[in-house]
Amino acid sequence: MKTVHVIGAGLAGLAAAVHLARAGVQVRLYEASPRAGGRCRSHFDAQLGCMIDNGNHIILGANVATYAYLDTIGGRGELQEIAPATFPFHDLKSGTTWSLRPNAGPVPWWVFAPTRRAPATRGLDYIRLARMMAAAPDATVGQCVDPLRPIYGRFIEPLATAILNADPREAAAQPFADVLRATLLHGERACRPAIARTGLSTAFVDPALAFLARHGTAIRPNARLERIRFKDGTAAALDFAGDAVALGPADTVVLATPAWVTGALVPGLGHPREHRAIINAHFRMPAAPRLANGLPLLGLVGGTAQWLVARDDVLSVTVSAADPLLDEEPDGLLHRLWRDVATALGYNGLMPPARLIKEKRATFAQTPAAERLRPPATTPWSNLVLAGDWTATGLPATIEGAIRSGVTAARIAAGRP
Repeated sequence: MKTVHVIGAGLAGLAAAVHLARAGVQVRLYEASPRAGGRCRSHFDAQLGCMIDNGNHIILGANVATYAYLDTIGGRGELQEIAPATFPFHDLKSGTTWSLRPNAGPVPWWVFAPTRRAPATRGLDYIRLARMMAAAPDATVGQCVDPLRPIYGRFIEPLATAILNADPREAAAQPFADVLRATLLHGERACRPAIARTGLSTAFVDPALAFLARHGTAIRPNARLERIRFKDGTAAALDFAGDAVALGPADTVVLATPAWVTGALVPGLGHPREHRAIINAHFRMPAAPRLANGLPLLGLVGGTAQWLVARDDVLSVTVSAADPLLDEEPDGLLHRLWRDVATALGYNGLMPPARLIKEKRATFAQTPAAERLRPPATTPWSNLVLAGDWTATGLPATIEGAIRSGVTAARIAAGRP
């Protein structure tokens, strides 16, 4: 009987396993760590005394693969959607506040409405973004938009930094343009942001594990793949620590591991080697914080903190493209982020209990050079398929990209005799 061995239980691996199990394919899922979820999971923090996510993730209405995955596992109800689509911002230097509010329908007339766009920007500024839509593969976001114009600091920079986890001056223009095209040019519904109500694991991981258990999928934690043995153009065996799994003639392997792990396992594989960091801070507030307009999301410009997400009494801060901050002393960095939070929300008093999480290799460096190194799902070995947000998905390294890569790999694996 054909078995598909899925290596890695991050979102790419979970999506692959769910797709295969739903199709009736026998699946074995292996994970190197004790828990599934990879970079998209929750854990109990003893210092704060509550559950926190390892990072903030925002889903958009245009993320069709993500919503299909959530519908399959029964996790859609765990998302809190902001409808109609609204992205509130606060400028920490000037104190100016505004909200980006796309309109329904494919014609983006909202860019001509001053109350719906960033202050000091003009409708023509947004129309000129068509230049980015036609950007060459080697173009960066910063080369497509004048950094001296208000639209750069109040629209392009916060969105591009969050989506690509890179400074716009180095970030590839094409994937950012693809996101803008899929959202802003498809109306308000495609732009709607959503966050996990109670945690990433509750929405994306726990329901998937329950789904796989119901479908008889064997899940093996603490199983670190050390080597793939190749023979006659195929993957012949998987060597785990202290154990080896021989592959049958009809078996297939979906390798859904990080780029650097996959590169060490697959000889001669070209892949992105540079990565960029994300820093998250979680503050346990004395009471549930209230952000702009009562929404759970707030973008910040002009400081160190970039995005705030409120969930019950936990206020989380995200800083993307955070490599310059990695060497800073944690307590000092926490206090700097708290000053931004206090300024934006008008808080006085001491910093509440906090936890800092540094992800040094949160995503690959999404530069034009790295885009060229993203490999396809297929490999020279007939029964080895790749998955991961760093593969050639046509999307940035996001939840949507990870899930889409897993589904693509699963379809390839299921189609093998």
